[in-house]
This record gives sequence, C-alpha cells and structure tokens, in this order.
Amino acid sequence: MFGILKKIFGTKQDKDVQKYQPRVAIINQFYEQYSDLSNDQLRHKTLEFKSRIADYLSKIDQEILDLKNEAAEEPNIHEKEKIYNVIDTKDKERNTILEEILNEILPEAFAVVKETARRFKENEKIKVTATDQDRNLSISRSYINLDGDIAVFSNQWSAAGGDVVWNMLHYDSQLIGGMVLHDGKIAEMATGEGKTLVATLPAYLNGLSGNGVHIVTVNDYLARRDSEWVGPIFEFLQLNVDCIDKYKPHSIQRRRAYEADITYGTNNEFGFDYLRDNMVRSIDEKVQLKHHYAMVDEVDSVLIDDARTPLIISGPIDMDEESQEYNTLKPRVERLINEQRKLATNYLAEAKKLIAEGKTGTGEGEGGLSLFRSYRALPKSRALI
Repeated sequence: MFGILKKIFGTKQDKDVQKYQPRVAIINQFYEQYSDLSNDQLRHKTLEFKSRIADYLSKIDQEILDLKNEAAEEPNIHEKEKIYNVIDTKDKERNTILEEILNEILPEAFAVVKETARRFKENEKIKVTATDQDRNLSISRSYINLDGDIAVFSNQWSAAGGDVVWNMLHYDSQLIGGMVLHDGKIAEMATGEGKTLVATLPAYLNGLSGNGVHIVTVNDYLARRDSEWVGPIFEFLQLNVDCIDKYKPHSIQRRRAYEADITYGTNNEFGFDYLRDNMVRSIDEKVQLKHHYAMVDEVDSVLIDDARTPLIISGPIDMDEESQEYNTLKPRVERLINEQRKLATNYLAEAKKLIAEGKTGTGEGEGGLSLFRSYRALPKSRALI
C-alpha cells in the first residue's frame, strides 16, 4: 500500500527536487551567459553582488546607524535602553531583508561559481588584472604569480600535503544540494558525491554579505584540506578564506581567520572559542564575531554523537602562579561584592520609603527608580524578591 502511494504522490525527496528544479534551469541559463565574460568581468561579479546587497540594505542600515547615534547622545539610561531594544528589533529585520536579497542573487552567484570551476578545470593558467588582494596572497600562495599588473592563477596547488589539479564542475544535483544548504536544511550525500564542491555554492553566496561564513568539519585534517582545496576558487572571486585550526587559541592570527569571508574549522575549536570568548576580561580578547551562517559536515556526528560529550576547558597550569593571582584578586572581588550588596540594600530601603510616601514613579527621587536600581545591583536579593 505504501509503495503504491509513493508512486502516486511521490516521495518527500521527489517533491523537494521538483521545488528546486526551476531554479536549476535559471542557474544554468546564467552559466551559459557568463561563458562570454572575460576573466576580469567574471571575478568582478563579486563586487557587483556586494554593491547590490549594500544598496538593498542601505535603508535599514541607515536606520540602525541613526538609532545608535541617538543612543550615544541619550543621557537617560531608561530611554537609552528603549533605543537599544529597537536596534535589536531592527537587526532581526535586517537579517530578513538580507535573506531576501541573497535569494534574489542566488542563481547568478551559483552560476559564477560554476563558471569559475569550469575555467579552472579547462585552463592550466588563468590571467586577470592583479588586485591588492592578489598581490598580498601571491606572497604565500604558490598558485598565484605576478607578471607586472597581471595575476596568473594556476589550476594546480597543494592541499593538506597533497597535490591537487582542479577537475571538478557542478552537476545539477550539486546545484540542488547547494540550494538545500542555503535554506538551512540537511543534504544527505554519499561519499564521493562532491560534498566539498557543493559547499562552495552557499559559502560563496553567503560570504558576499560580509558577515562571515563558518564551515564546520569533524577533524582538523578535513578543515585544513577543504580550506586549501577550494580556497583558490574563492580567492579568484575576491573572497578571503582561512582555517582556525592552523592557529593557536586567542592569537591574532585566529582572530583574523574569523574575520575572513569564509572560515573553516573543527566543531570542537569553534565550540571552545565560543566558551573562551565568554571568559575573556575585555572585548578586545574575543576572537569570534557575530554569528551569521554556518554549514556542518557530518551533521549527525557533530550535533548528535559529539554533542553528548560536553566541551570542558582544562589544561596544565602553574599552580603557584595561579594561586598568587587568585590570592591577589580575591580580596578585591569580595570588597566589590560587599559594596554591591550594601548599595542594593540602601536602594531597597530608599524604595520602601518613597513608595510608602506615594512616590511610585520611575524618575529621579521616585520609588520605582530606586527599586529598579536595587534589582540591577542584586537581582537575586531575598529581601527584594
């Protein structure tokens, strides 16, 4: 019976493929058009896409900027907090608007990546007008050589110690896989079906936003290999690529890796960096930026199997040095906490008195403001509760 129903109505997979199939045709139409572009024109598409995204977001970005300037000049703490609440709402609205423009650009962006892959597959050398990024990368990238104002990209390079000759081109099924990933869904693919190639499509598209893309792998070998394997494709298209597993935690190099348009790394290192960032003493010590878009390889392993083992930050330390710092800081912390408790108690007593006098407002000299200050100083005070 179930088999008959499947034949009549189709499977969930069949319906999903039918949903994405029309966009595959559009992508391939752009792909055919882009074959006529010069190498410079093809890679310039990245700047064109970024400009379109910026124009589409210009109104909401200006609104957010105006609100931030208003908050900076607002002396009243309550009004300032209201403004920041509006900013948070606007940030969420901006994410929705960004998703709209990315979906609009998707067919063109996917076609650009596919055409770039074709040119690397069919040409040993690709010549373009050298940009500042090309000049900087040529210092450390063996596959980029400069000839005056011309940058020459080779289609051979090293990835995780092995030599790679680019020979891949996106099939329609991989275009569908890229759209599935962009939509935040799980794409099940067998080994050898080109997961690494599929990831280039949504990675490039979301990397255009300037908000960063994280590609999460299960081990550091895959993180390094994949970043080096497909990195030249992204770099040809003027995006930055890096891998956090190459650098020490909380190093300047790791922070810069997070600032790249596309950042590869292992699930453990991404997780540990998140935990470490919540333990820093100043914002300048944080390495991760605002989270935007991520793809997870071996998602069942990362989000189910590995997730059963909590991430615990631990390691060998110099006990003498640690004890000395603890003994130095403990009295200061205790004094700070005692002053905080005293302040909360005084505000609470003041609130009781003012409220009893009928002064229940939230302005200066009112019971409501004193009560709020007591709550901010010690939210879990038993007397306050």
